[in-house]
Amino acid sequence: MTDDPAIPVSDVLSERTPEQLREAEWTDGLRRAFLAFFEEKGHLRRPSAPVRSDDPTLMFTSAGMVPFKPYFLGATPKFAGVDGVHHRVTTAQTCLRINDVENVGRTLRHHSFFEMMGNFSFGDYFKSEAAAWAWEFLTERLEIDPDRLHVTVYEDDDEAFAIWRDEVGVPEGRIGRFGEDENFWPANAVSEGPNGPCGPCSEVFLDRGPAFGTDDETGPNTGGGDRFIEVWNLVFTQFDRRDGGELAPLPQKNIDTGLGFERLVAVLSGAPDAYGTELFQPTIRAVARLSGVPYEGPESLSHRVIADHLRAVAFAVLDGVLPANDGAGYVVKMLLRRASRHAWTLGLKEPVLHALLPAVTQAMGRAYPALADAEERIAGVIRSEEAQFLRTLEAGIERVGKVLDDLGGDELPGDVAFDLWETHGFPLDLTRDLAEERGVRVDADGFHRARERARARSRAGGGGGTLFAAEGNVLGRVAERTPDTAFVGYDADAAEATVIAVVDGDDEVEALGEGRRALVVLDATPFYPEGGGQVGDAGVLRWPGGAASVRGARRTPHGLIVHELETIRGALRPGATVEARVDPQRRETEKHHTATHLLHAALRSVLGTHVTQAGSSVAPDRLRFDLSHGAALTTEERHRVERLVNRWIQADLPVAAREVPLDEARAAGAMMLFGEKYGERVRMVSVGSDAPVSVELCGGTHVRRTGALGALWITGEEAVSAGVRRVTAVAGEAALDEIATLRARTAAAADALGGRPDQLEERVRKLQDDLKHARRATADLREKLAEARTGGGGESAGREVDGVGRVVVAHVDGLDAGALRNAADSTLSRAKADAVVIGSGAALVVKVGDAARARGVAAGNVARALAQRAGGGGGGRPDLAQAGAKDADALAGVLRELQDGALDELLRSA
Repeated sequence: MTDDPAIPVSDVLSERTPEQLREAEWTDGLRRAFLAFFEEKGHLRRPSAPVRSDDPTLMFTSAGMVPFKPYFLGATPKFAGVDGVHHRVTTAQTCLRINDVENVGRTLRHHSFFEMMGNFSFGDYFKSEAAAWAWEFLTERLEIDPDRLHVTVYEDDDEAFAIWRDEVGVPEGRIGRFGEDENFWPANAVSEGPNGPCGPCSEVFLDRGPAFGTDDETGPNTGGGDRFIEVWNLVFTQFDRRDGGELAPLPQKNIDTGLGFERLVAVLSGAPDAYGTELFQPTIRAVARLSGVPYEGPESLSHRVIADHLRAVAFAVLDGVLPANDGAGYVVKMLLRRASRHAWTLGLKEPVLHALLPAVTQAMGRAYPALADAEERIAGVIRSEEAQFLRTLEAGIERVGKVLDDLGGDELPGDVAFDLWETHGFPLDLTRDLAEERGVRVDADGFHRARERARARSRAGGGGGTLFAAEGNVLGRVAERTPDTAFVGYDADAAEATVIAVVDGDDEVEALGEGRRALVVLDATPFYPEGGGQVGDAGVLRWPGGAASVRGARRTPHGLIVHELETIRGALRPGATVEARVDPQRRETEKHHTATHLLHAALRSVLGTHVTQAGSSVAPDRLRFDLSHGAALTTEERHRVERLVNRWIQADLPVAAREVPLDEARAAGAMMLFGEKYGERVRMVSVGSDAPVSVELCGGTHVRRTGALGALWITGEEAVSAGVRRVTAVAGEAALDEIATLRARTAAAADALGGRPDQLEERVRKLQDDLKHARRATADLREKLAEARTGGGGESAGREVDGVGRVVVAHVDGLDAGALRNAADSTLSRAKADAVVIGSGAALVVKVGDAARARGVAAGNVARALAQRAGGGGGGRPDLAQAGAKDADALAGVLRELQDGALDELLRSA
């Protein structure tokens, strides 16, 4: 495969018709109308949180309520950049969920990426308001005929039933009662758990009419059709589920609603499903245009999968999730490869998904302008990953062939087929096609069992777990009674502070004795909380009669900075006045953070402005910087980057930080982290005064002038994933230590080679030359050994076999696969043989000349038949084939039979 030429946008995007433009405007207006409606009802409108969840129990934001979990447990709902406390919130949340990803494109209900519209109450209003407002929005704002709406409630929730019937006015005949599998959240929580906050839910369904249904579909949750579609789910979080299924009332009752935007757009527009709306149609039209394969609705599965998965990948990469081999990055890689596989099916054999990105922006860019801003960066990530996968497809054909060659039987095990898919990205259907050409069956059931085992491991590692941690509960209570922790560490490494709370396990304690560990909240702190790639500060707390070692600090969602500490002496109590002091060695982190900004700027200067930060880690002893770039840095590029950074360090440039409005930072050209969400005011860090060499938005700590860094030394550069490189470096004292270590290693290596450090390169080159000569001599000896053990390769070697010709058979110990093939080639030529069979250990090579092939003898058939007699398998081309046996002695016995003439018929029939 060769690199594809750039695909013009005009070849991808067709001009929208007036009707399509009206539908697109109506779609965007529907989203705005929902948010405006709930703003009128006193809700704070919040932007969508990233699809990559910062909740350690979840991999992705899979529902609108995920960013607000602490507030459902009682934490004070305070939001960065917003004054006051807000118990009512509304959002349009971008979500990513890969449950049943195989069904994406096949049904109305399945999407990997979707928008969840929601209104939330944290201990404010409850069922009456939630039901009334949902009905008002649907019937009055959207003007949906009330007779088309049905509702369902939990079977024991008489309160909700009465509200819908008596307050909202829904006829009893359109209110259904269902069990916990349909109308409780989490589903089946009463009987099965898990313990924790839960509650009944009420769902609103829209009747689309008989044309969309089946004969057995008489109402919501019946039959197998799509006539009655759930559009809104109202969850009444009012219980705490305990052991034995006990439902204890929560002290705070909450509302969590979710209205699926794609589904609402589909049912209101009259489209058969969401793929028929302007949310997906720009991409589907582009796929049809580039492939020449028209879109024919649900039958065009590949068009639909590409449109769905490309949206998911675009928003995931926008929020900083890059393709990787594990975790959230693996999900992005999997979705990209599924989409690429479907593009291949449509005949698009070169990278094309990146060229379809403008269609996604056309559909979603007005609501999410950051998507348009990052389009070039996202396209670069997609392009690199897709190109790698297409190479995998081509290389995979060769890889599967080798697996089949080495196969000992006529069935490919399912776990082997799954490994080809999971490790190498090679699809099962292509593996099956290649196997069938060899007469080999693929154990598809075993493949699916292996995939289920992998899914179970994935769910256990990233997607499940307890939704609400006990620690969040107690820190939430602390946050209710105290302001956010004041961070004073930008200007000082020590401060006097008051202990607000001491948290030991699940409880606040009145005293923490000597030698105990706990979490401590102060009213103010110089300790930087881990975040933005920078490790948290460490140090000590001191008070009269006592001291504690601070091991780290982190910020909670409630606005508190929590210190992880262990008392050294004395007891620590809430209300105590303490001296908080940061370890000066830990503050070496400042040097590496400023060095990271300089490294970023230098990489963009040397490699190009396409370079953006894809991740970082800043510690006292080193820094790591991940960048979006498709190729390894050359030695010259690496030296240029180092020289530029050190030039800025020697210039002793000033480093300044100030808080500014976000718009002002944008106007100043400040670099913003890929996938980061910013408030209305941001902290801008600039290096240099009149013409800054670096301007970035950053909350970390920094040196005052670049001269404090001393020097920067790049210690490594490697690939992290497709389109992402990783640079490691050291600055300050760590750079001096690195240089001293390298000097010592160089001197030791030179001494081991019997020379001085300045002779090291010459001595290594001589050693390499000696090794090359030794390897060549070894290979020549192996060739001569093989020739000697096959009768010298003369014309007297071998014997005549009727119907085949002259056949040479030998079993030679100590030859690898390459030497075996070479021995077969040379023996066929020197002995003027028609067929050569040579074995070594449990391996076998068969070489057949032109004359024998003309008589019907095929090397692949001979190799397979001989190996099967020894309990193995294999095959190959008519002229050359390899095979293997499970037992070397068994293979040697088969070759003796062949040499003695007992298997001549096998040669003729093969």
